[in-house]
Amino acid sequence: MRSVGVEEELLLVDPNSGEPVAVSGAALAAADRRTWQHGGDGAKDHQFEGELQQEQMEFATEPVTEMGWLQEEITRCRGEAARYADTAGARVVAVATSPLAVEPSLSTGTRYRWLGEQFGVTAQEQLTCGCHVHVSVDSDEEGVAVLDRIRPWLAVLTAMSANSPFWQGQDTGYGSYRSRVWNRWPSAGPVEIFGSADRYHEQVTAMVGTGVLRDEGMVYFDARLSASYPTVEIRVADVCLDASVPVLLAALARALVETSARAWQNGVPPDRIGTGLLRLASWRAGRSGLDGPLLHPETMRETSAARAVQALYQHVREALVDHGDDDLVREGIARLLEQGSGARTQRRLLAEEGDLARVVACCADLTTSS
Repeated sequence: MRSVGVEEELLLVDPNSGEPVAVSGAALAAADRRTWQHGGDGAKDHQFEGELQQEQMEFATEPVTEMGWLQEEITRCRGEAARYADTAGARVVAVATSPLAVEPSLSTGTRYRWLGEQFGVTAQEQLTCGCHVHVSVDSDEEGVAVLDRIRPWLAVLTAMSANSPFWQGQDTGYGSYRSRVWNRWPSAGPVEIFGSADRYHEQVTAMVGTGVLRDEGMVYFDARLSASYPTVEIRVADVCLDASVPVLLAALARALVETSARAWQNGVPPDRIGTGLLRLASWRAGRSGLDGPLLHPETMRETSAARAVQALYQHVREALVDHGDDDLVREGIARLLEQGSGARTQRRLLAEEGDLARVVACCADLTTSS
């Protein structure tokens, strides 16, 4: 059984105004202190770290093989993050962009200073919170074979996770505006078919060698080989309000990796859909979320969100059954299509509450509700 881990980035906000606050250093210091009190070695022994901006913090779950365990891990980590944020006078919110206007504060350190100098406004404005899913693979060769075969399906995961309708106090008209902001990075987005692990590593080395990117960590492909773990890292999703949704995404991601690996082992070639079409599918998913049309992953023609999601489900169903995840995914998809993604929830809350600060407060409550 392939193991799965999830990384979530959370927004830190003022409990009263809902505005993002630059207190990640204080929240992480609280995590360090708790670890020391329990005999650990500070940041080396907990799951939390800073991100590009001081208004956010990130956690990574332990790798697990059962989706129930993953749900427990995400719930636990969100709860701990909330406690550490509270010591810094803040709340954590699982929204992928701030509903309220903000001027982000770049984190300190050589790396972040370099990013600010190299990329200017792109780095300065880049306050986005994503959800990354790691799925174990047996080798780089298998991993690249997976990357080549999951390309058409990733936009559906973006649509399912859409949770960033607001930017600088305005409704953007997008379900996942985070995906549009994130794609301002020159290395972000869909990529070509690589064909082999050697070709993948040659391309990454060449990209870093241009000097545009600082290091391999800045290769922001929609999906990539992890530089730190023997995993494929799928990076297209918004952080989600409901903690059950990243579990749904993780189950689908694992099944997608397994389905692609089996196709490779059986000699089935990847679909040769051009990167340009994949970029359009990605844009369409960011624009619509689940509240408008998507591009069908097999035909690249417009279809309903429900049909695109069902196509993904049917594509990976055999692996879902083998993993024991079929019921969880079928029920999760039905619930998500009925209730909508976080973007719909945020817009509904604005209609009900009449105020973006109240939207943030309600989303903070939803972030840590079990």
